[in-house]
Amino acid sequence: MGRLASLAPTEDERSRRRGGSRTGTPWRIRIGTFAATAAMVSAGIVLGAGPASAAPVAIKLTSASCPAEIVQGQSSGCVTELQNLLNAHGAGLAVDGQFGSSTLYAVREYQAATAIAVDGRVGPQTKSKLYATAGAAPAAINLQSSSCPANVLQGDKGGCVTELQRLLGHFGYTVDVDGDFGAGTASAVRSFQASHGLTSDGQVGANTKRALYDDDESPSTSLDLRSSSCPENIVEGQSGGCVATLQSLLNGKGQSLDVDGSFGPQTLTAVKAFQSSNGLTADGQVGPNTKAALYANIGGGGGSGAPAPINLNSASCPAEIVQGQRSGCVTELQSLLNHHGADLAVDGDFGPLTDSAVRDFQAEKGLSVDGHVGTNTKAALYGAVTPPTSPPPGGGYAKILDVAQAEVGTVEGSARANSYGSAVGLSLSTSDYAWCATFVSWVAKQTGASSYRNSYVSGWVKQARAGNYHLSVTTSPQPGDIVAFDWDGGSDFTGGNEHIGIVRTVSGASFTTVEGNTGNPNGSNDGVYVKSRTTNSSYDVVFIRVR
Repeated sequence: MGRLASLAPTEDERSRRRGGSRTGTPWRIRIGTFAATAAMVSAGIVLGAGPASAAPVAIKLTSASCPAEIVQGQSSGCVTELQNLLNAHGAGLAVDGQFGSSTLYAVREYQAATAIAVDGRVGPQTKSKLYATAGAAPAAINLQSSSCPANVLQGDKGGCVTELQRLLGHFGYTVDVDGDFGAGTASAVRSFQASHGLTSDGQVGANTKRALYDDDESPSTSLDLRSSSCPENIVEGQSGGCVATLQSLLNGKGQSLDVDGSFGPQTLTAVKAFQSSNGLTADGQVGPNTKAALYANIGGGGGSGAPAPINLNSASCPAEIVQGQRSGCVTELQSLLNHHGADLAVDGDFGPLTDSAVRDFQAEKGLSVDGHVGTNTKAALYGAVTPPTSPPPGGGYAKILDVAQAEVGTVEGSARANSYGSAVGLSLSTSDYAWCATFVSWVAKQTGASSYRNSYVSGWVKQARAGNYHLSVTTSPQPGDIVAFDWDGGSDFTGGNEHIGIVRTVSGASFTTVEGNTGNPNGSNDGVYVKSRTTNSSYDVVFIRVR
């Protein structure tokens, strides 16, 4: 199974091409022969490898035995596991358990190809992505579809199990996403059932399936269309997280779709328009070529011309990184800006587009907008923004929108985003659970507008309808109100697929919001972003006044 890694055009090339269709082939195509490599890995035969016995026994990267970050210079079974996973993506490494320069290069290449900040450090996000895109699992199948049995049981294999494991991971359970319902998956299922008041029998029947999908969010947009979790060709009539990702990517290329996970006529029209503008066959089928074009320039691509990235806080980088410089510090800067949705070419050259992206980022984070990447900008780029001190800043409902807007651009999985969980007593990474209502709870706590906290959308709607905690339902929304969405309709907020945010502007039936755990308009990682919504749509909306 081939993987595509793009070599993005330089800033000058991109500025020349902006607004016009691309000609020629400015990207390098790298084919990773997964099937052959996986076979060699399983046999202990990898290009350049020594005897299989020389490597420490592989240890799962997400286990307590592995450090939070695996970095160059380490030697252990965790590195053995890392090398095996990278080889499953076509790296061709010697599996020796030694994190050397070849492994570092493979990590950076993988991060660039999968829209992760290119830092060569294997932290929680890179670990999660490596397992999610391992390529060995059957394509996920919606558990509630007719293709899955009424009860998914231990011993079962296939796409239904892949989906089950993916959903368990979204709730924070560490399971291999391999499509094989083994003892580890069974244990996670029983734990999930017990925590949700279900019969803890390890059988995934109707009630367990319903609870697994009741994650308070719109369909996930974190799936990589190029991974085995998505069909080779995504077509009209399909639904789910792969379609939601497609819609988010199309919006990042200039479309204005509802990210509802349903491939209908509007999505079909948008796909065809995108294909036409990129010189592709406009058949409305999202195959390998269309996927490659959708991911072009997202997360960089690095290439042989870019200097190796250097941590911005190291002694090797200047106190202020400014336009005109070219170095590994700029490579790192561009990767981090892309991690926050900038969509830059990662070429290590601080040109006009990088300067513009820096200024946009500074404005979003409330920093001095000077284009100079100094101490504060570096800290914000790494997600190390200091959360507001206690006691909360106060200001009540009048400050709700101000506090929410100040968080726009915060990326899922960053230290800042993870701090939101403190409002509801969670210490999980925001990459591991649905956190839209957690974000609203955090804003309420910061402003003191309401004492109510809940990580479920249904709770906010229930209390507003009951008139508790200074919450009430309103039909005349204003900036600073809370808005809850029921993507399934019916306004009961009990069937799964709910979402919540904070109203930013209102114009007739249309309004904009600030939402947590929502898709990046540029198609990269989820986070806190401004979204355009309407009351004249297929989903139901409830506005909540905080007074």
